[in-house]
Amino acid sequence: MLRARLWTAAVALPVVLAAIIFLSRAGFSVFIALLGGWGLYEVASMTATSGLISIVVVPGLGVVPLLAMLTAGDGGLWVLPALVTAAMFALVVVVGISGAENLSSGAPLEIAGILWVGVLFPYFALLRNLGSGIAAIIMMLLVVIASDTGAYFGGRAFGAHKLAPRVSPNKTIEGAIAGLIASAGTGLILHPWVIPHWSLAATAAFSGIIAVLAQVGDLAGSAFKRVAGVKDSGWIFPGHGGLLDRTCSLVFAAAFSYYCFK
Repeated sequence: MLRARLWTAAVALPVVLAAIIFLSRAGFSVFIALLGGWGLYEVASMTATSGLISIVVVPGLGVVPLLAMLTAGDGGLWVLPALVTAAMFALVVVVGISGAENLSSGAPLEIAGILWVGVLFPYFALLRNLGSGIAAIIMMLLVVIASDTGAYFGGRAFGAHKLAPRVSPNKTIEGAIAGLIASAGTGLILHPWVIPHWSLAATAAFSGIIAVLAQVGDLAGSAFKRVAGVKDSGWIFPGHGGLLDRTCSLVFAAAFSYYCFK
């Protein structure tokens, strides 16, 4: 796990930051469209439903909202991403309570996963393409990284109580708290440069919510893979899993950040 984090920080993060900083708005939207298309492929591969279902579900519930939102350049109402987030959180709760072995890995799981990618991935581009979007998305990324890092090392040092053992056995309540503290601290450090017009209380609250959404997103990715019966979402990062493995902690945070900065 630590190796995957270090690899992402050393290789993937600089590439993403270069795209965020240097690509035009249209170019970054195309970049996210390509990533979203790959994410849809990973969902279809993990769920392994019949070809007919995928032919209908992937374009209708994945490609259409992905391209429509990127083309419009606006997230519209917050209701749809909130519903998708709630559905993925419900999956975490169900797997956490009863385990993944009794849940279907067929069409319902594929539909949830396709909406997860098709509806939420556009928010990476929508957030970045706002007037202050470059600073906003970099802040979101750094706060999520702080949450992930704080949770990992806090869990290693102090972890004693499991957070959701049936979903992700290594996560602890102490680690989650450490991640929350690390995120709030990172947000306050970035406050003067990114959101100086916000109060310190608002900045701390925003950073704390981002930390919670990042940890819920990570759990959602784990729950989805457990129901699908796979270890990794894909193979695009050799030895480190797929695209969704590396982005599950970011998607909910990106959508929330968009509506905060819009």
